[in-house]
This record gives sequence, C-alpha cells and structure tokens, in this order.
Amino acid sequence: MSSSLNRLAVYCGSASPSDPRYIELARDVGRGLAERGIGVVYGGGRLGLMGAVAAGALEAGGEVIGVIPEALAGSEVANRDCTELFTVGGMHERKQRFTDLSDGFVTIPGGVGTMDELWEAVSWSQLGYHTKPVGLLNAFGFYDHLIAFNRHMAEVGFVRPAHQGIIIADKTLPELLDKMAAYQPHTPIFQMKASDL
Repeated sequence: MSSSLNRLAVYCGSASPSDPRYIELARDVGRGLAERGIGVVYGGGRLGLMGAVAAGALEAGGEVIGVIPEALAGSEVANRDCTELFTVGGMHERKQRFTDLSDGFVTIPGGVGTMDELWEAVSWSQLGYHTKPVGLLNAFGFYDHLIAFNRHMAEVGFVRPAHQGIIIADKTLPELLDKMAAYQPHTPIFQMKASDL
C-alpha cells in the first residue's frame, strides 16, 4: 500500500437499510482500513453506515477522526468514541475539513448527502482544488447505474477525456485501495488552455 494513503475520508449513509449487508460492509471497510494502517476521516455520526465504519475501525485499533456540523453535534448523533471529533459550522466547512485531513476519498453506499460529498470531491478534482484519488466502492452493484451515468456524461461530452478517470471504482476494498494508491493526477481545468476546454 502506498504510504501516501495515511488517511482516507469515507463517505457513506447515516441510515441503516433493512438489508444487513450494508452495515456489515461499512464495518468491514472501517476494519479493513485500520488493518492497513489507514486512518478514517468521516462524518462524525454514530448512526447507520457512518457509525459502523467508525466502530469497525476503532475495534481494529485504527484512528477515527469525525467532522460533524454543530446542528448535528448536539442532537446525540455525534460519536464521542472517535479518536478526535471536530465540530464545524456547516456542511461546506465539513467537506473542506474532509479534504484537508485526508489523502483521498472512498465512497461506499449512501444517499443524497453521500452523493453530494462524492460529486464535490470529483468536481474539486476536475478543477484542481485537490489532486487526491476519489474511490467508489461498488459493493453489491450498488453504484452500477451511477458508473453508467458517469460514462454517459463522458460520451455526450460533459466530462473531458482528461477527467474520465477521476472516479476510481472497484467491487472490493483491497483492489480499490490498490488502484487509489497507483492514481496519477490528471491535468486540472485550472491548468488547461482555452483550446482544451
């Protein structure tokens, strides 16, 4: 594993789907990262997949850094078991802190908030606000349609050829982490000439 992946932001749902595979997956991701010496940066909650990721990492002796907005911190949603828990003013500051604290991003199943986090990481990568790998764990085929839609955007011409490899997808965590460790940053929009745009 690349030494550059010391901490990864994990984006996932705060819900607990009725299918137990999702909670088990989240716990396995937390444990898997900790066993590889990779710290977890996540949303700071104790519920749903979020809480399961943190629990899996902590049980395996890993570092877990939570970043939670003030509005959620006081509602008994915050996970006080984290190695470190930051309370921030809002969602924009939260996502900036995720980016500042991590060496890359791993998105596992989740809902609207998870999609917001994933697409912001992709957008910021395209623009050049960061040069970190953006991983998508496509367990159970959960993200098949999203991967297909991203490919469709590229085919139509809304994702430039230089940026079509930003989302790094795989079905298992070990393979995903290997791909992320080998990621070579692309040319961001900020460095492109007008003729390339």
